[in-house]
Amino acid sequence: MIASTRRRFLHGLAGAAAAPLLFRAEQSRPRSTGRQVVGYVGTYSQGSATARGKGIHIFEMNAETGALSVRDVFETPSNPSWLALDPTRTHIYAANGLTGGGPGSVSAFAIDAATGRLTLLNTVSSEGSGPAHASVHPSGKYVLVANYDGGISAVLPVRPNGELGPATDVKRHEGKPGAAQPSSAPPGSFAISGHERPHAHMIQSDPSGNFVFAADLALDQILVWRFDVRTGMLTPNDPPSVAVPTGDGPRHFVFHPNGRWFYSVQEEASTLITFDYDGAGGTLKPKQTVSTLPKRFAGTNFTSEVMLSPDSRFLYVANRLHDSIAWFSIAADGRLTFAGEEWTRGDYPRSFNIDPTGRFLFSCNQRSDAVTCFRINEKSGALTFTGHYTAVGTPSHIVFVG
Repeated sequence: MIASTRRRFLHGLAGAAAAPLLFRAEQSRPRSTGRQVVGYVGTYSQGSATARGKGIHIFEMNAETGALSVRDVFETPSNPSWLALDPTRTHIYAANGLTGGGPGSVSAFAIDAATGRLTLLNTVSSEGSGPAHASVHPSGKYVLVANYDGGISAVLPVRPNGELGPATDVKRHEGKPGAAQPSSAPPGSFAISGHERPHAHMIQSDPSGNFVFAADLALDQILVWRFDVRTGMLTPNDPPSVAVPTGDGPRHFVFHPNGRWFYSVQEEASTLITFDYDGAGGTLKPKQTVSTLPKRFAGTNFTSEVMLSPDSRFLYVANRLHDSIAWFSIAADGRLTFAGEEWTRGDYPRSFNIDPTGRFLFSCNQRSDAVTCFRINEKSGALTFTGHYTAVGTPSHIVFVG
């Protein structure tokens, strides 16, 4: 990736199974605000000089101010860089993105309801290297994992006690990679990466659980399978995929809860594509493409995360290098209109999330070692920086229980 540049001149100076897992003693906790909200931050914890996280960092969130206070750290060097909660919010599954082409893994943890502490249940193979994303099937019976290196998607069964079993199905993504240069990138962009072989970047079922979708950045395709919840097996849908413009690199996506719209963010093109979704057949039909960047932007940017507001009236997307989170209003037909953007107050937002109260958005700024907090305006979707920085080495992903 190209070295990141700061945006301060625009904004001013704003006030694996083999790896031993260690648990840090609980630290001081803030006074209760009446609602316990616990945040879990996954990090990059090994593999390079720039990996500075210690594992899964655990915080208590002040539900009134959004401030995060340290509770614990579940220490592990295995790069728990993506975290997925089960539907009951009693278990966390961590995709351990080990680097260097070695085998990846997924770890299962039980959450202590009173303290938020994590207990490791077990760790199993992710069936590929470099797992970049994991999600839990709506049934709670399976964890789906996308292995970036080599382009492999896998289905891992969840046992009654929350542990993971060996994979029930493994799919190797096949096809010819798209163009090295994205078709839809801004002028002067050098956002070129990952088009030498298949790269699975995200996997998730639709809300019904009947279909599973995987974004392959290099193939420039979103793959679609029918899913048998009894056996945990994937069967290619008809059609088996939908293409985006060559080189654009689909990364993450989100379903609208009405079951009719699907939004895909392209990492290398910095675009959002709105699809109409047919839940009966599991098919996608593109109808709109918009940039995630402001008008007249030129240069290089890589998008990362996309997410809906709690009321599903707004869509948020993170831009890396531009270091911003943009938001879009959603029209009655699902189309998007750019509504605003906010500087992340940090470098290279790897992902972001919204807390259970719906009041705050948290940005994991990977290269500046901090999570920053923004208050959400319910009426406009606008973000306002709260002034809260939380120090975390190379944060990658944050999830909440509360």
